[in-house]
Amino acid sequence: MNVGIIGAGHIAEKAARTLAAMDGMRCLAVGSRSLEKAQAFAARFDVSRAYGSYDELLQDPDIHLVYIATPHSCHFSQTRDAILAGKPCLVEKSFMMNAVETASVLALAREKKVFTAEAMWSRYMPARTMAREIIASGAIGTPHMLTASLAYNVADKERVLKPELGGGALLDLGVYLLNFVRMYCDSPIRELSTSCIRADSGVDASEVITFIHEDGTLSSVQASAFSQSANEGVVAGTTGYLVFDDIINPGCLRICRKRHVVEREIPVPRQITGFEYQFQACADAIRAGRLEPPQMPHAETLYIMHLMDRLRAEWGVPVTGCR
Repeated sequence: MNVGIIGAGHIAEKAARTLAAMDGMRCLAVGSRSLEKAQAFAARFDVSRAYGSYDELLQDPDIHLVYIATPHSCHFSQTRDAILAGKPCLVEKSFMMNAVETASVLALAREKKVFTAEAMWSRYMPARTMAREIIASGAIGTPHMLTASLAYNVADKERVLKPELGGGALLDLGVYLLNFVRMYCDSPIRELSTSCIRADSGVDASEVITFIHEDGTLSSVQASAFSQSANEGVVAGTTGYLVFDDIINPGCLRICRKRHVVEREIPVPRQITGFEYQFQACADAIRAGRLEPPQMPHAETLYIMHLMDRLRAEWGVPVTGCR
């Protein structure tokens, strides 16, 4: 399956390295607003075709899947263009800037019958299935609480501080935490409480989000673009707790009892970068004639986006976007 990458930044580089090591997948082309940048990227990662515009890449008849690796402020127009060109697409998180954009793009994908998916890579990994099986087995008793944090000090990046570019902690980091909650507690949210510290530019710098679910589970997560944390997650049950050493890309899962006694440590399978699972899931879904992957259905992408819009409204953070 030939993949064309839109964008030539850090995430695009990681995707190119991943595809180069996969069986049955190939990065055939890269598209950038600068032909020189696309050509340099292609030379570095042995990509055979370089385009100086996104439209040229979308018109390439040999591309089977487009990976959109640009900032979220670009996703709406680029994904629409890909769908209108009939190209299946995998779109980096956050999928869009807001729920209106998300609903519009997903409706267009359904209308045109073009596969579209959000690249929330933690949803596609084996660790997710492993953790759900551990919880379902009763190894930690009945779960009653989820906690997680995700913080990187990226305040020096200009994009992170600009509302018009989708800056702030939520779209970059908090989106992982909301997906973490949804992956391990799919009970509807009954109550929501949240607090946020805003940067001078108006974007959310750090936040805490707490949910009470209808089944009585409590979820509490923290995100920050201005500090560094351990980035761990915990699902706590009546007889023990399950620890994720990294909520985005776990290296191992630990079943613990009280006072941090580790009863069992389960390593996660070795991987290329972790991106391979989302590419393989897309390839499998496209070959099966599906319009969305089961690991990250459209309804979940839209649910999370509605939730992020609601949180930003609570904080007084502007919800920007094309629509």
